[in-house]
Amino acid sequence: MALTDLDRSYDAGIAAVTGPGGRVILDKDEQGRAIVTNFPATLPLFFKAFCALNATVEAVIAGDERLTFAQLDEISDRLARGLVARGINKGDRVGIAMRNCPAWILSYMAALKAGAVATLLNGWWQPHELEHALQLVDTKLVLADAPRAKLIAETCATCIIETIEIEQPAEQALADLIASGSDEIQLPEVSADDDATILYTSGSTGVAKGALSTHRAVTTAVYAYATALMVLRDILESEGRPPVNPLKTLVVVPLFHVTGEVPVLLNSFVISRSMVLMPKWDAAEALRLIEKERITYFVGVPTMSLELMNHPDRGNYDLSTLTDIAAGGAPRPVAHVERLRRAFPEAQPALGYGLTETNAVGCGNFWTNYAAKPASTGRMHAPFVDLVILGDSDRHLPAKERGEIAIRSAANIKCYWGNPEATAAAFTADGYFKSGDIGYLDEDGYLFIVDRKKDIILRGGENISAAEVEAALYCAEGIAEAAVFGAPDERLGEVPMAILHRREGSSISEEELREFLMTRLAAFKIPARMVFSDNPLPRLGTGKIDRVLLKQQYLG
Repeated sequence: MALTDLDRSYDAGIAAVTGPGGRVILDKDEQGRAIVTNFPATLPLFFKAFCALNATVEAVIAGDERLTFAQLDEISDRLARGLVARGINKGDRVGIAMRNCPAWILSYMAALKAGAVATLLNGWWQPHELEHALQLVDTKLVLADAPRAKLIAETCATCIIETIEIEQPAEQALADLIASGSDEIQLPEVSADDDATILYTSGSTGVAKGALSTHRAVTTAVYAYATALMVLRDILESEGRPPVNPLKTLVVVPLFHVTGEVPVLLNSFVISRSMVLMPKWDAAEALRLIEKERITYFVGVPTMSLELMNHPDRGNYDLSTLTDIAAGGAPRPVAHVERLRRAFPEAQPALGYGLTETNAVGCGNFWTNYAAKPASTGRMHAPFVDLVILGDSDRHLPAKERGEIAIRSAANIKCYWGNPEATAAAFTADGYFKSGDIGYLDEDGYLFIVDRKKDIILRGGENISAAEVEAALYCAEGIAEAAVFGAPDERLGEVPMAILHRREGSSISEEELREFLMTRLAAFKIPARMVFSDNPLPRLGTGKIDRVLLKQQYLG
């Protein structure tokens, strides 16, 4: 299958936008990776530049609260000075633990302007998970909403916590911190190579690792997305179909996830896009907001668009402003693609592939290309990304051969915090991040993911380590053997499934086991399905549990 007309138009557009005289001026860093030289390379300058360019545009809409980009910049400046006055120095880790709200965005901006490393904490974690994350990177201060402040206080006696009452308007909720500062306080100078963010990612060991990014990495990732959108807009305008409504996105993914942080939040500053925040996912409320706020762009895990499609009240709302429905963070069943086109005829579907460690950049499949190859995550984000398939000894494989997917980009993380062994294992000698996913490239450069090398379950966009869940199960006295793996799920993509063998004499029930796990695991990690086997679980010659056989036996 040859490249489509859309592929050729897109490639020509990228060449024009990033070539001589284009709007995006590229150079190479010391490792030969593409970087942008005419846009800010640090996040404090990024906020200053794009908040000034889009000053009067409403940036954040949350219930009755509406803040322009200029207001975000001004409030976060004062909040940053307040953080400095409270003793935050350049390089200190400032944790953010809140549900999506304007105060989350202002806290993120202010931490970065204060020279701190914005440390994004998963709002769904249990106390011991929060404790591990906070102690791992030695956070100096945690800005938390009331429920999460309570959890952190219960588990971390040494943590300094500032409780933010997020039900109030953001400036009022942050008033005490803001009042600590003054106009005389100078904010530190930040360079492109300084540390900027830490996001957490689960590995096959089950222990969350802190993925550390520089300012250059984060801004490069944003510009990769913004450049792609520039080209797509140019294509629409060349076809006489320019966007007719102001850009607005419904923010339904957590801001502590890389998708929420980079392609949703930060990209909105560049492209002058309003962000309508939802405190929690609710399909009926999403439909109401799409109509009320005239939403143009929706991105979420595939289960969210499925719920929009299936909602009985969908026909009662005017959803005609919605022109793009994207997904990421979990596999989207191929059958959903055509259903999306029928359910939302004005909107074009898209799918992205990226990782926390690549700051969400990787591949994209969109519009008619997605309809033509719905099983693919698309082509790499050129010219910012080099994507290869690795074979034995990290050899680069040709098209159609299966191997481990690896990504090289200036958007890649610097390292895993305090874990040089894991960092060394994650990168090839020539600088590619090894994803742990198994896939192949077709003759047109489209990526197809077929398996995961790491034993990670992707449940509706959340990474779940099978090893972590198994470890929690083994803490139950009644469990002798446990094997956890991902089972296909129409709504969530995958859910954890546990095959269990009780200890002799034990009669532990599923209900008792679930109650036991609730104190040890975040709710989304608890197996959706549990099967008790009367016989010991099958083992390989090495003595390890034979997961392949179990999957064949229980999943078919």
